Amino acid sequence: MKTFGKRAQAEPPPPADTAGPSEDRPLASASLRDRVLKQIDPSAAANLGTDILEREIEAIIHDIANADRLELSGHEQFRLAREIANDMTGYGPLQILLLDDDVNDIMVNGPANIYVERRGKLERAAISFRDNAHIMSIAQKIAARVGRRIDESSPMVDARLPDGSRVNVVFPPLAIDGACISIRKFPKSRLSLEGLVANGSMTQGVARLLEIAARCRLNILISGGTGSGKTTLLNAVSQFISHQDRIITIEDAAELQLQQPHVVRLETRPANLEGAGQINQRDLVRNALRMRPDRIILGEVRGEEAFDMLQAMNTGHDGSISTVHANTTRDAITRIENMLQMGHANLPLGAIRSQIVSALDLIVQQERMRDGQRRVLQITEICGLEGDIVTTNDIALFQFDRETREGRLTGRYISTGGVPAFMDRLAYFGLDRAWAEAMRLL
Repeated sequence: MKTFGKRAQAEPPPPADTAGPSEDRPLASASLRDRVLKQIDPSAAANLGTDILEREIEAIIHDIANADRLELSGHEQFRLAREIANDMTGYGPLQILLLDDDVNDIMVNGPANIYVERRGKLERAAISFRDNAHIMSIAQKIAARVGRRIDESSPMVDARLPDGSRVNVVFPPLAIDGACISIRKFPKSRLSLEGLVANGSMTQGVARLLEIAARCRLNILISGGTGSGKTTLLNAVSQFISHQDRIITIEDAAELQLQQPHVVRLETRPANLEGAGQINQRDLVRNALRMRPDRIILGEVRGEEAFDMLQAMNTGHDGSISTVHANTTRDAITRIENMLQMGHANLPLGAIRSQIVSALDLIVQQERMRDGQRRVLQITEICGLEGDIVTTNDIALFQFDRETREGRLTGRYISTGGVPAFMDRLAYFGLDRAWAEAMRLL
């Protein structure tokens, strides 16, 4: 009888699995796991907290080990109980990493080939899956919880965990060496600009410039590489959006954490198994314009939706913010140009650049540097056009100085000190003097 109230009698063990510790005999461990699962009532387990479930499973393991004279230490029994509990109610070996606040990214490349990012640097994780089938089982559980499907016929999926963490899964035959899982964790505590100043991502002056830019409804593009902290910075800047504004967010996987009361969150939808029903970011941007937004925040611009986003910025939706993958602020402009050409091949380059200049006010470059620190490297103003060339001005530029004995990179921000093209906007909001003071704090 399967129960948690009275523990069932241990079943007779298979003769081949009765000798030696389970760690030395993987088949014995697998057999022991199967026998434990036979004594667990899934409906009863679903109503128990994780700690209670682990203790009940550990007691079952203890009974079986005593009855079969298995050489299992208390630590081994506890570890197996935790593994089984995590497989039943959590995400298997990933559960301990998901609960670790120091881990930002989790990368599963194989059963025993798992890496994490801590404090900006990659390191190998001290966990493992039993085999590739175990990885696939956990991946399917993740996908199923958000109504998605992942298998050989649909071998790629983007999903999110209940806490908002972003997940990407690739199955064979696309992943040659077995299923791969990549998780970008959702931070439990939301970093403010003050917090980013405290951890060295920027100076107080840079933080003040970004705050003023948000308050003055400047259109901002945050640029950077993968894992550079673009979304974290976007969340921090968004704190200074007026609580009177109606904000619409558009994302592939929802991870923005806006605190304003009037926020509408939109998320893309992939095609179904028949290839129909897809809703992409461009569809959502177009629909958002019919929803009377004051500001539109596009989690990441990556394709044809760039044209619609710039159109929105040019038609009264000041204060909109988006992110883009690029290595420098100048590269970010080139990326936007290329995206516009993807959707409008016949649009002259001059017209494209005119759209960019009219729409964007600031580009903020974020980078994860080689010491693991994520920093704001540039705040660049879009000034205008000289012929067909977009002219820019570096309001703040991080200049590397030296490396400390602890391996930390240090430097300072420099500026051309010119009057920004949006000075009239600063004066309109009464923040022109505050901007000048922030420049002195660089």
